[in-house]
Amino acid sequence: MYNELFFHDGETGQIILPVLRPGNSHSNRWYTGILKRIVTKIRQKYPSIKITIRSDSGFSGPAFYKLADENNLIFATGIASNEVLKRKVSRVEHAVRRTHVERGTKYQHFIGYSYQAKSWHKPQKCYAKIESTGRGLNTRHFVSNIEGKKAREIYFDFYVKRGDRSENRIKEVKNMCFSDRLSNHGFLSNFFRLLLSSIVYEFMRIIKDEIKEVGHKTAEKWQVCSIRTYLLKVGATIKITKRRIYYELSKAFVYQGLFKKLIALR
Repeated sequence: MYNELFFHDGETGQIILPVLRPGNSHSNRWYTGILKRIVTKIRQKYPSIKITIRSDSGFSGPAFYKLADENNLIFATGIASNEVLKRKVSRVEHAVRRTHVERGTKYQHFIGYSYQAKSWHKPQKCYAKIESTGRGLNTRHFVSNIEGKKAREIYFDFYVKRGDRSENRIKEVKNMCFSDRLSNHGFLSNFFRLLLSSIVYEFMRIIKDEIKEVGHKTAEKWQVCSIRTYLLKVGATIKITKRRIYYELSKAFVYQGLFKKLIALR
């Protein structure tokens, strides 16, 4: 068993770096050290660039917060609940439960508070979303140093977008580009498999961008598996002459118009 770690560009979905770790690794193992190297490399070429980090609670930790301060990183990251955080939101939870949960109505309430775990070098600005889902109570905590925005804005305009910008992209590279197929005997050979899957994912991501460029509304929603099935995995007859190689696609090929537009881009 292995534990894969991906760093993604939050705008394009591009894989910045894939990392393979032993299967018994915690989510944040090597995370801060690798992130520091990535930040250093980027800043060497773009010294004044603003870097914003988005991650879930598995990557929250004292080393990350210290790195963010030392390198002027903007961030929003989840944080696992504990007894201290539960006490900070208990009054609001009680009010939401009495007013909305017991009535089965949906409602969201955000609060902000300062919190410092014993291992943190300083207090951080923390937030909580206390939500009545219509079926029960759901509370989520997150930490952010984004200035000038309210908790609701940080959560919906930035933090939750990691679902599509990162988590769905990880599902594509794992399940549709088969990066979870790590069946070699050695660690390095499996790391090479991971790199190959990441390169395949990048090819597919480029095709996605080109589909958006030609403006095909249906195909714009496709994930990697759909691109493979509907656009690439099609039957064709190959005819070879002295001067040319012809690929004759079936007249029943539904997306031949899209295929021709994509070929014309190159």
